[in-house]
Amino acid sequence: MAKSIVGEFTKGLWAEIPPFRLVLGLCPALAVTKTVGDGIGMGLATTFVLVCSNVLVSLLRSIIPAKVRIACFIIIIATFVTVVELLSQAFFYPLYLSLGIFIPLIVVNCVVLGRAEAFASKNGPFLSLADGLGIGLGFTLALGALGAVREVLGNGSFYGIDLFGPSFQPFTFMVEAPGAFVGLGLLLCVMNMLESR
Repeated sequence: MAKSIVGEFTKGLWAEIPPFRLVLGLCPALAVTKTVGDGIGMGLATTFVLVCSNVLVSLLRSIIPAKVRIACFIIIIATFVTVVELLSQAFFYPLYLSLGIFIPLIVVNCVVLGRAEAFASKNGPFLSLADGLGIGLGFTLALGALGAVREVLGNGSFYGIDLFGPSFQPFTFMVEAPGAFVGLGLLLCVMNMLESR
């Protein structure tokens, strides 16, 4: 049992990391990763929703009728997204303003709904917790890494700290929408090179 819990947790950190391996959650990965802080904030918000909804779906899986399971999963996910939105608005207001509409859009994030349907609805609460936490932290790491690449190249800073001085000419393309695709491609290239070795 302990081995399977560890396995479910660690798969989300590399083997099934959402934007790169599962190719899920690309909308927030591309939209909110202009900075490291925004990427990590969105990843942590998604992780909270993912963990809580996975556990609750797992606990209610035998009660929820098969015909309305997706609607029930969306209601469960929407409840936790509302909690995240209200908490971020109360305690992390600058992050809330920066992420904007993308916090409510966690409801329809295919990573969260996909894990509820593919895993939590078929497994117990401990495995679902491990799965949600692993996939969520992997998603957070992916968004943070993509945010770091885009912020360093596009602004010349890391987490708001200037790295190169006033003479640096930032590659502003990287903080625009097409730069997100380029950053994602660069990270995929690095991951594939590491895996091939």
